[in-house]
Amino acid sequence: MADAPAGPGPALGAVGAGDDRPPVGVIGGVGPLATAYFLQLVVELTEAERDQDHLDMVVLNHATIPDRTAFVLGRSADDPGPVLARDARRLEAFGVSFLVMPCNTAHHFTQQVVDAVSVPFVSIIDTTVDAARERVPGLATVGLLATAGTAAAGVYQDAFAAHGVTTVVPDDADQALVSQIIYEQVKAGRPVDVDTFRAVAGRLVERGASVIVLGCTELSVVAVDHGLLADPVYLDSMDQLARATIRRAGHRVRD
Repeated sequence: MADAPAGPGPALGAVGAGDDRPPVGVIGGVGPLATAYFLQLVVELTEAERDQDHLDMVVLNHATIPDRTAFVLGRSADDPGPVLARDARRLEAFGVSFLVMPCNTAHHFTQQVVDAVSVPFVSIIDTTVDAARERVPGLATVGLLATAGTAAAGVYQDAFAAHGVTTVVPDDADQALVSQIIYEQVKAGRPVDVDTFRAVAGRLVERGASVIVLGCTELSVVAVDHGLLADPVYLDSMDQLARATIRRAGHRVRD
């Protein structure tokens, strides 16, 4: 994959004629379907009456980035961090205003991304934590459904703990079911066992969770496809990142 040109080329100014705001940079491909859903969400949630009212975005759909969960759990020596950092630099070279990364597990490598660039990085973790605390004033306990890598990395647990909120995660048996939904169903393009999904979430509610954070963008796909977000107990991280992206880019979120 060739490196991006050093700095925005002459054609970049033509992106969004009449709007000189630089585009949003999306570190994508982690995974590819989740990136596609993120882009769809941004379009659907942007208040717009014509094409020109939407966000300009530069998307690097780098599907061959090493597996994030496998590295975090010590199952692979292939470190995604330097690859994500290089992708961030490529997007910065295109002249983006800020970066987003629609993958929760990849946020284990946030510091490497942030250190690689000078443009701001909007975190899906921080955005979701803020939304959960806004949804439930005085929030004490949240449940987290995510990859085993995200759960092991502790990115959500640490972020919530900074606000005095306890995070509960599935036990080993239920985490295996969540992993099956993520890897063997969503990523593999197979039908999702929604009843199992709801049962695992229900057991976290029984343990005191007032909100169930969908901390995996593949689970965000499940939420969209099966209308789960109509239930206020579910808080979708990708939905929240899409909304934060729209606002940060200077646009309005559709009511």
